[in-house]
Amino acid sequence: MQHSKTLLIILVVLILTAIAYGLYSSSPENKEVIPTEKTAQITPEVEEVAKGSYEAYASEKIARASEEDVVLFFRASWCPSCRALDADIKAQGVPEGLTILDVNYDKETALKQKYGVTTQHTLVQVDASGEMIKKWSGSPTIAELVTQVQ
Repeated sequence: MQHSKTLLIILVVLILTAIAYGLYSSSPENKEVIPTEKTAQITPEVEEVAKGSYEAYASEKIARASEEDVVLFFRASWCPSCRALDADIKAQGVPEGLTILDVNYDKETALKQKYGVTTQHTLVQVDASGEMIKKWSGSPTIAELVTQVQ
């Protein structure tokens, strides 16, 4: 009898776990959003004020640092503070003279090693040759991020 109760409890726990996982994984906020040129664009209302850019990382874009500030944002889709900063950047826009490159924290292993990035939500300002100027973590808003740029 005791053995049957134990099996029943285990079965109920497994079923509830499966249901919870199904609800969690089907929730829109838990879906990975891969930034594209279209999703990274600033809304037209903000574009009039903000002339900088926020776009997916590509190594050739680092050369822009010869004419403006370039910051790499090591972001993970599963990171709540990363999602908050991402949303704030998209809502507020990026100031003129600044490019923020969205780096996939989970996939860009070599880039993480190059800059000594060990946690998501790390920002790295680079020069035109890709050399690190400054590294910091956890800017909660675009306004705070801008204060860190040298």
